[in-house]
Amino acid sequence: MTDSTMKMDAPPSTWQRFKESHFWHSFRIDRVAQISFAIFVLYVVMALSASFIAPFDPYDPSQIDILDSEIPPSWDDEGDERFLLGTDAQGRDMLSTILYGTRVSITIGICAVLLQAFLGIVIGLTAGYVGGRVDSLLMRIADIQLSFSTMMVAIIVLAVFQATFGTELYQELAMIMLILVIGIAEWPQYARTIRASVLAEKKKEYVDAARVMGFGRLRIMFRHILPNTLSPILVISTVQIANAIISEASLSFLGLGMPVSQPSLGSLISSGFEYIFSGAWWITVIPGLVLIVLVLVMNLLGDWMRDVLNPKLYKG
Repeated sequence: MTDSTMKMDAPPSTWQRFKESHFWHSFRIDRVAQISFAIFVLYVVMALSASFIAPFDPYDPSQIDILDSEIPPSWDDEGDERFLLGTDAQGRDMLSTILYGTRVSITIGICAVLLQAFLGIVIGLTAGYVGGRVDSLLMRIADIQLSFSTMMVAIIVLAVFQATFGTELYQELAMIMLILVIGIAEWPQYARTIRASVLAEKKKEYVDAARVMGFGRLRIMFRHILPNTLSPILVISTVQIANAIISEASLSFLGLGMPVSQPSLGSLISSGFEYIFSGAWWITVIPGLVLIVLVLVMNLLGDWMRDVLNPKLYKG
């Protein structure tokens, strides 16, 4: 057998199957998806590289001068070339604080969604596969959870924690608290979706075959059923990251999010809001635009993935 024949008989690699998939084909022809993905990757790269590309360190008091406060962006007549996007009321470089703040917002968004996904997948798989009273109990808990607004639950929990344990401890644990509150408040979105997928999958022949072979429940649920329910998980996760970032920004705007010493996009918008009518518009407007673009591209990617991964919407 020649080498060319062996190459023809060899199964296609994972990368080759991906390039020939409908997912990749749809991405190549959809300019909105390409631009949205490129912008999101740019956000992530710049956020992760904030320590290297930021002109100043907003966490270092020695690099902050109160005399440099409220300097307009460099293109303004009163601007300073040192500060491309101007400075805030504390004299911090806006470009640096936005880079660090974007990293904080994206970190909270992704970690909160990972927690949501973990809780939702475990609960949804259990409810859908076991069924019966377990299913009824878990879904009633999910219904009760959904009856409360995420923001309402987060405000109550964070305000009580801050009042009970003090502002200093809260500021030290602000990121962990935000991740926990946002993550725990949104798990029913995953659980209900996964449960519906499991109810359809567990009636298929491959699940019956796994039972006949003597596999346990956990192996069937996580090794066989879960991989076939990943499409809706990916779609939900994309949208939920945007929602988590918005929730964090809203809580920070209300004073229940990240402290001023560890700025997120929400806390930057909040800290500059009182100066917007005094002429220092850039302190709020620029972080606001950065947040809007980030959430917009995440939602556009979520809409595109929903259309591509839903076979009912695929028209060939």
